[in-house]
Amino acid sequence: MFARTIADGAELRPLEPWQAAEFAEHARRVRADIEEYIPWARTVVDEETARALLQSYAEKQAADRGRIYGIWVDGVLQGGALFRTFDAVQGVCEVGVWLAAEARGRGLVTTAVRHMIDWAFGTRGLHRVEWLCDPRNTASAAVATRLGMTCEGVLRQAFVLGGERRDVQVWAVLADEPA
Repeated sequence: MFARTIADGAELRPLEPWQAAEFAEHARRVRADIEEYIPWARTVVDEETARALLQSYAEKQAADRGRIYGIWVDGVLQGGALFRTFDAVQGVCEVGVWLAAEARGRGLVTTAVRHMIDWAFGTRGLHRVEWLCDPRNTASAAVATRLGMTCEGVLRQAFVLGGERRDVQVWAVLADEPA
């Protein structure tokens, strides 16, 4: 296991199935802050559903198809970042994030994802990192901008959350672009 310091008192480290109870409690605590944009915030409702989500990412990691990390602030799980998709053959991955309201404004997400992008490009040799978000999520778009991503367009009504069809804004950065 590893831990990477991303700010004073804040670490990025793997989020694994054995941490299901902690993740379930975190989901309960942050649900109101993130459920408007984060699908699992509606489905992770107890330790069993938390374990199922974390196990799905453990399986993705074993197959080299995705990974999930937590962001701990002063020892408390406050958010996370993930490779929602990861395709080493095509050289493309998608990053995603979430963060509790009380942990925002410190650059934690930007720093965490910068490390993930550097790893994807530098260590794994990927060519493209994508960031998808609801266009109404201006905070998410602001992070994509800070990461040097380009908004490539909007996929109209391409995603359903809570029975509502939503647009998806597509951002990306390429390995040969300056950060």
